[in-house]
Amino acid sequence: MQKNLIAFTKTFVQHYAFIMKTLKKSHESDTMSNRIVHISVQLFSNEELARQVTEECQLLDIMVTVLLYMMESCLIKSELQDEENSLHVVVNCGEALLKNNTYWPLVSDFINILSHQSVAKKFLEDHGLLVTWMNFVSFFQGMNLNKRELNEHVEFESQTYYAAFAAELEACAQPMWGLLSHCKVRETQEYTRNVVRYCLEALQDWFDAINFVDEPAPNQVTFHLPLHRYFAMFLSKAVKCQELDLDTILPDQEMLMKLMIHPLQIQASLSEIHSNMWVRNGLQIKGQAMTYVQSHFCNSMIDPDIYLLQVCASRLDPDYFISSVFERFKVVDLLTMASQHQNTVLDSEHERSMLEGALTFLVLLLSLRLHLGMTDDEILRAEMVAQLCMNDRTHSSLLDLIPENPNPKSGIIPGSLSFESVLSAVADFKAPVFEPGGSMQQGMYTPKAEVWDKEFDPVMVILRTVYRRDVQSAMDRYTAFLKQSGKFPGNPWPPYKKRTPLHPSYRGLIKLLHCKTLHIVLFTLLYKILMDHQNLSEHVLCMVLYLIELGLENSPEQESDEEESVGGQERCHDSWFPGSNLISNMRHFINYVRVRVPETAPEVKREPPASTSSDGLASSQSSRRKSLQRENSGTAQVFSLVAERRKKFQEIINRNTSEANQVVRPKTSMKWSAPGATPQLTTAILEVKESILSLLIKLHHKLSGKQNSYYPPWLDDVDVLIHPEIPRYSHGDGMTAVERILLKAAVQSRLNKRIIEEICRKVTPPVPPKKISSAEKKTLDKEERRQKARERQQKLLAEFASRQKSFMETAMDVESPDADVAMEVATSEQHVSEAIYDCVICGQSGPSTEDRPTGLVVLLQASSVLGQCRNSTEPKRLPTTEEEQIYPWDTCAALHDVRLTTLQRYFKDSSCLQAVSIGWEGGVYVQTCGHTLHIDCHKSYMESLRNDQVLQGFSVDKGEFTCPLCRQFANSVLPCYPGNNMERSVWQSHSNKCMQDLVQEVEDLQEQLGTFPVSISSETNLSKEMESVMKDIKSTTQKKYTDYSKTPGSPDNDFLFMYSVARTNLELELVHRGGNLCSGGASTAGKRSCLNQLFHVLAMHMRLYSIDSAYNPWRKLTQPLQDKNSELVSEELPEVPVLYRDVSSLLLIQILTMPQPLHREHFTCIIKVLFTLLYTQALAALSVKCSTEDRMAWKESGSLKKNTSSGEKSWEVLLSHVISELSKGKIYDEGETEELAVVNVDSVECYLQQFCLPFLRITSLLQHHLFGGDLPSCQEDEEFTILASCLGLLPSFQSAHQFTSASCLDWPVPAFDMISQWCSELASFADRHPDQVKALLIQEPKWDLPRLLQLPENYNTIFQYYHRKTCSVCTKVPKDPAVCLVCGTFVCLKGLCCKQQSYCECVLHSQNCGAGTGIFLLINASVIIIIRGHRFCLWGSVYLDAHGEEDRDLRRGKPLYICKERYKVLEQQWVSHTFDHINKRWGPHYNGL
Repeated sequence: MQKNLIAFTKTFVQHYAFIMKTLKKSHESDTMSNRIVHISVQLFSNEELARQVTEECQLLDIMVTVLLYMMESCLIKSELQDEENSLHVVVNCGEALLKNNTYWPLVSDFINILSHQSVAKKFLEDHGLLVTWMNFVSFFQGMNLNKRELNEHVEFESQTYYAAFAAELEACAQPMWGLLSHCKVRETQEYTRNVVRYCLEALQDWFDAINFVDEPAPNQVTFHLPLHRYFAMFLSKAVKCQELDLDTILPDQEMLMKLMIHPLQIQASLSEIHSNMWVRNGLQIKGQAMTYVQSHFCNSMIDPDIYLLQVCASRLDPDYFISSVFERFKVVDLLTMASQHQNTVLDSEHERSMLEGALTFLVLLLSLRLHLGMTDDEILRAEMVAQLCMNDRTHSSLLDLIPENPNPKSGIIPGSLSFESVLSAVADFKAPVFEPGGSMQQGMYTPKAEVWDKEFDPVMVILRTVYRRDVQSAMDRYTAFLKQSGKFPGNPWPPYKKRTPLHPSYRGLIKLLHCKTLHIVLFTLLYKILMDHQNLSEHVLCMVLYLIELGLENSPEQESDEEESVGGQERCHDSWFPGSNLISNMRHFINYVRVRVPETAPEVKREPPASTSSDGLASSQSSRRKSLQRENSGTAQVFSLVAERRKKFQEIINRNTSEANQVVRPKTSMKWSAPGATPQLTTAILEVKESILSLLIKLHHKLSGKQNSYYPPWLDDVDVLIHPEIPRYSHGDGMTAVERILLKAAVQSRLNKRIIEEICRKVTPPVPPKKISSAEKKTLDKEERRQKARERQQKLLAEFASRQKSFMETAMDVESPDADVAMEVATSEQHVSEAIYDCVICGQSGPSTEDRPTGLVVLLQASSVLGQCRNSTEPKRLPTTEEEQIYPWDTCAALHDVRLTTLQRYFKDSSCLQAVSIGWEGGVYVQTCGHTLHIDCHKSYMESLRNDQVLQGFSVDKGEFTCPLCRQFANSVLPCYPGNNMERSVWQSHSNKCMQDLVQEVEDLQEQLGTFPVSISSETNLSKEMESVMKDIKSTTQKKYTDYSKTPGSPDNDFLFMYSVARTNLELELVHRGGNLCSGGASTAGKRSCLNQLFHVLAMHMRLYSIDSAYNPWRKLTQPLQDKNSELVSEELPEVPVLYRDVSSLLLIQILTMPQPLHREHFTCIIKVLFTLLYTQALAALSVKCSTEDRMAWKESGSLKKNTSSGEKSWEVLLSHVISELSKGKIYDEGETEELAVVNVDSVECYLQQFCLPFLRITSLLQHHLFGGDLPSCQEDEEFTILASCLGLLPSFQSAHQFTSASCLDWPVPAFDMISQWCSELASFADRHPDQVKALLIQEPKWDLPRLLQLPENYNTIFQYYHRKTCSVCTKVPKDPAVCLVCGTFVCLKGLCCKQQSYCECVLHSQNCGAGTGIFLLINASVIIIIRGHRFCLWGSVYLDAHGEEDRDLRRGKPLYICKERYKVLEQQWVSHTFDHINKRWGPHYNGL
């Protein structure tokens, strides 16, 4: 076997080049490359095999050659630097080879074999291979060159930079990390030397090829310098792991000077890009700047670049380096003491941000320690803190944002132990919070308090931010932390953080902080800030102070501080500072400075005094090109420190004498000078008389706005000097920073301490010297004016806010009329007052009238939530095995359906349709946001929406809109009935009329059915609107949910549908209250109930159907019939027996067919009558339930008491009567039904109360909506009594222990007669159909609240079962399986196999299962989608990983666990029908789901 494998591998290797050629030509390179890699990864991952093939078949040579060959096909001439004469070639990033990553199989194989120590060793020892490889890498050096557009915007933004970054990362950086992983110990020093040697050779060749001397070409930048980065990373490794002496592998000074130019150019260009100097190049240039620092690229790009610059800075002359930095950032001209200057290379609007950029870069350069001594764990911790400070992060985004150390053997692999332990050390986990209606949050990590206190590092944050706003975000969070913890109330400055000590090899870096050039810059900037020169900012000052503090923290090696020789002073009379040590330079006073200024400047003075420093920047630090201009302008050239240094370096560089005088090089200067003549400059002498220390103290005064605000703290407390690390200085603003620096300066030198005290003793003059009086005055006036304007603005805003608040209060309280009227009744004496409505469109208030009706904004939706109630308290589980299937037999909808069909078999259709309610499935639920509008205003609003092209997720043609005030989704307007339409009489439980009179009145009122109030019979606007809303209500649900009659289109259907709408809304409100009324209070949403208006619309339409008085159920309930036999004669089916009728339905029929407004006493009368029927039904059901012996016993015991006075109010008597009456038929003959366990007095009473409660609840809600008044709250066990007395059924409230439900009965005619009559109907039915009698008796309804299916704890359980499950239609495994969370049906999302008449299966199922609402779990994505009518939205996931995060599309493959809170929120939105309001991102699905 092994032999065959080796043979195969050898053959594969021999054909390798051919395979790759084919790949290059192939059109479908993706599929092909995947297949190749499938083979090669298995061959090359085996170290033994790889080693053998490397040795015997020259695998490495073949690979490198093939790579070279591949890239050679797409080379172009480099335009970097010297376009005409350049000999360098680079890859063309626009070529398909790079754009489509065609090279990746090759590179991935190469990286794969380099991971084996033995193979890598061979590679690193083979000089020829290294040369070839560096040659390959140099193809990428300088690719994708950007040229700054100066005139117009580019026509075509090229997107080649993606290809360029990917190529450098994959083809250069990844192999580099692979090689680096084998250079970890001393023994591997040789390898590093080899790589560095050939790398430098390649770099030298590159410099020669592009014809580079010392000045980079202007307005060009490339982000791709892989050779520089190879060099840098191997240097870093050499020092960190191999103990190599850095100086033995570094090149000479000249090479270092060249090496630093291009990385520095990138840093300056980043700053230019962020200063918007490259806007004409389009967005892609910003994209490059962001990618360069982005987490996947930073450690192969910006980190090596900055490290390389740190190495160069530590070895080159510091003055040269510093001046180069300011020159690259084009701000040399700005660094003059003069108040005016001319910048030849930069527009003044960019000066400030470029200066900030230069200083920030210096701070980064001097304070980053990523490669200069930090351990891997410290780096990881610093990275993590920086990311967490910008924003709270999820675990997965942290993993993504922390630059992983790309070599896998480093031990810092995200997700490794060190990652988790560091995370728990620096961050706290915030578990996801859920508010219904809030956004779905994920589990987040947030920095611990001590991290903000001690470890927040703005420098690291700046280095790692892709978007500049993240720096601000980190500062805002830091500010909030300081406020919250009481450490600092104001706006803090970025804190100064102590650094890891430098590795000895890089000590030279400190020289930068102690060089005259930097001190001149710092001095100049402090002076300019103090004098309020233009283009400076707080950020500049912050960075200046940071650099001074860095200098004080890192003192140079030689301490010649205190005994500074006097001789030194004279030696350098002309160069500002005596030495290079910051500590002593800080106290050095500078008296006069010679500056070059435009002739118009205010500083132009006559004679220079004797000791004058020349301005180190406008002249001394300026580069050769300016000296040229100066000579042209004919003024004497001032001696310049840096110009001298430059000369020396030039001499090193240009050994041939012809070019020795490079200081004046016309070629470069021509390129740089601005068009037009150079400005006339003249020399002026400026009196300064300041030192850095004195400037700092004056700045403190300036920042505090007070004279003499600085007082040296050590004068009160000498300890400060001994323990300078005081917490009070660690957080604060600019003043704190100045105090901290002065303290450090004093601690480090006695002289400084003395000088600070002296300066403070002199009473300081007013801060800005009044030289520039007029301008100064202007700025002061400006400030005052600004301040006043600000105050005015504040006042206006406050006024605005209070107005807005009062508006919101009124707007949000557009009461629904009930509440409105309730308030008005309290104030006015008469019982009836007109409801006043505010229109949210035109803003007018007024009553709703016949001609101009007002309406409530409502959303009508079909709902099957009620139909999902089950009569078991145990919720159903989602099936996860073949055995667990769900059958919808026990749902509320199914049982109601069966009952109606059975009734229709045996009884007359029209009476069946009044014996039940429908709407358990596909019922119409009406909800409102409580805002009202004129119906004519609404119509014009809809017109404007129709003409508005930009529509958000709703369809105006279907009548959908959003409430103009609160933007809640709606689709109709419910007219408000004029007048108050409610009788708000005092809560009278008893009317003085007797029961018989009331019964008669109710009957008479019903007889008037045919005659309407005038307004309705004549066509008014109101009645038209009522009709149109009724049409809307009907069209909300599907036809199959409204047609139950055997004769289609019969009026009985409409009648049934209309009172069922009322029933659905009452039942749903009950569900929203938790299934009972124990909590009491007003309607769930108080103002948001629209039931009152809904009843009016329904009542108006129901009164159009007259009920034949012979069939009027009211008669059957209140009068004993004389003629019993007529019914048997008729041929047609009998009427439904009264005992089979649903009492709640009868109630709604009675109420809605009465003329409105209804009187309270009639309402109570109807309830009393219906309660007698309900009670009899309960007794009948009970009698069927108990065993034969019990039945006989009850019959006996009851008949004994029959003649007592309270016989009609004792359930025993009544039960005995029912039993004896029903025994006349064949009702008890059938087999036994399930029996009640113990039949004692208490259990019977309990059974009867439970039987009657649902009716009492619905009735109480109805009463509350019709007549107002709050519902009483109560304990569960007393719900029956409280509701009964609230409805006026209980004559006087008795004490609970002797209370029986029968005491609520109030018979209009003798009880025994009524019961006999009702029972006889059953008896006659039993004679014909004995088998159905019991089944149709109404049983005790015990419905649990609607619930979604219970989901398993672990997502894997669902995934394993469903993702392989086949579709029942086409028996294939669907591509996107989904499962319905309401009923557990398995469906194919977007599956064409299951499409029926252009409806895909999910949409179809949502109509069948939820009347248009579907909740589906997408198996392969773990997310839930909601379908609502013609729209859908992604809801989110209820499964989260251990860190509280979603894993959409299962990309991360983490184990997921159910989040119960989220699932509860989902269920609650389903039950409360609020999907439309809470979820915002809806889109049309075009039936394609």
